[in-house]
Amino acid sequence: MRGLGPVARSLLLLRLCPRPPGARLSYGQATTAGALERAMDELLRRAVPATPAYELREKTPAPAEGQCADFVSFYGGLGDVAERAELLGRLAKGFGVDHGQVAEQSAGVLQLRQHPREPAVLLLAEDRLRYALVPRYRGLFRNISKLDGGVRFLVCLRADLLQAQTLKLLEGPHLREMDGVLKSMLTEWFSSSFLNLERVTWHSPCEVLQKISESEVVHPIKNWMDIKRRVGPYRRCYYFSHCSTPEEPLVVLHVALTPEITSNIQAIVKDCPPSETEDKNHITTAIFYSISLTQQGLQGIELGTFLIKRVIKELRREFPHVAAFSSLSPIPGFTKWLLGLLSSPKEHGHSPLFTDGEAQELAELLGGPVGDTLKDFLSSHEWALSEQLARALQAPLMRLCAWYLYGEKHRGYALNPVANFHLQNGAVLWRINWMADQSRKGLTGSCGLMVNYRYFLEETTMNSTAYLGSKHIKASEQVLSLVSQFQKSSKL
Repeated sequence: MRGLGPVARSLLLLRLCPRPPGARLSYGQATTAGALERAMDELLRRAVPATPAYELREKTPAPAEGQCADFVSFYGGLGDVAERAELLGRLAKGFGVDHGQVAEQSAGVLQLRQHPREPAVLLLAEDRLRYALVPRYRGLFRNISKLDGGVRFLVCLRADLLQAQTLKLLEGPHLREMDGVLKSMLTEWFSSSFLNLERVTWHSPCEVLQKISESEVVHPIKNWMDIKRRVGPYRRCYYFSHCSTPEEPLVVLHVALTPEITSNIQAIVKDCPPSETEDKNHITTAIFYSISLTQQGLQGIELGTFLIKRVIKELRREFPHVAAFSSLSPIPGFTKWLLGLLSSPKEHGHSPLFTDGEAQELAELLGGPVGDTLKDFLSSHEWALSEQLARALQAPLMRLCAWYLYGEKHRGYALNPVANFHLQNGAVLWRINWMADQSRKGLTGSCGLMVNYRYFLEETTMNSTAYLGSKHIKASEQVLSLVSQFQKSSKL
């Protein structure tokens, strides 16, 4: 860190990512909006390396380390998400691709195609075009990655970029392009060869146990006894760390070792393991019941896919006789989708979601029109307290859920993100489970329903290829039967 200023040194020692509490440092101690914008422009002018001429691309020295550190320290001192978004927006729009160079090199390639010459000449022209298509800010990112903690900083920067786009602080093709460049670079840096598989036990460092507990968003961990159960007998917990950040969980997978494919999450996260010693003869199935990404800047990078594949190999080594691998997955978005259907126009006062008999029974139980009244009930978790209402809703909600997972699409692929993840991995949409998650979160988020995606190891590659290539979803007879029922009874 020789040659770095005091602010840069302190931020690097803080591993480049954390923001100083309450800090709103601006480059040059700027105090007004105009001064801050001028400081941003000056910073970018100095920190973003110019693109050298094609002939000098391998002979131009790298910029001084301090220039990259200046960007890191400036960015780390911006405590407001809008200020960070402003800096990222200026970087994306002002330091991208030189479109004039792209046009010139493209014309050269087209001319050579029309008047064929030696292949080497055409290949050289194409290489010049590729070089012109590289945005200037990629050089900044590449140089930052060489700093101590620089890769971690770029993960955090991408998380800020994604957040700013979600909040509509940043929009437009320039931002999407920069996100794509960052994602591509992170995908290379976080390939499976750079990832370490770690198993968590009760004897793991307290810091690791704490991070695992904080990262669990699917089925939140309540206390230390809870996490002790989840890493104890008949349970496994694994995570990936990166060679640049050892013992820092990037993505975490929780596994239950059971005698059958579990259909209820409370049996996993609440029940105590039967003993302190595992009986391997009792274990025939591995249930993946939670997978959580801890770094939002790594969204869209196949860490979860890599982790499941590695864990399956690890479990097969430990338990060669285990034959069944399945998830027990939540169905985020199902209730929201269903409420949207209940809000849609009805034909002659009749809901298209229910048969006449179901609509009549529900109207009697609800004491009012099915659509509006049921919306109010499903928006809370209290509807499940009525055995009669739960029983009346079971058949229609099961077939609606089957259609939501199997039939509702986004660009031809499953609309539900969890379904899309497992189907891309080659799993089978195997079983929908009624009242599988009776927690408040489960009842309000997916009407208590959960789903098993089953991994038949000899078929995963074929299933994945069929899904990604022809968008075909491999589903079990139970799911297909429910889909058929939906298609017969629904007027959608």
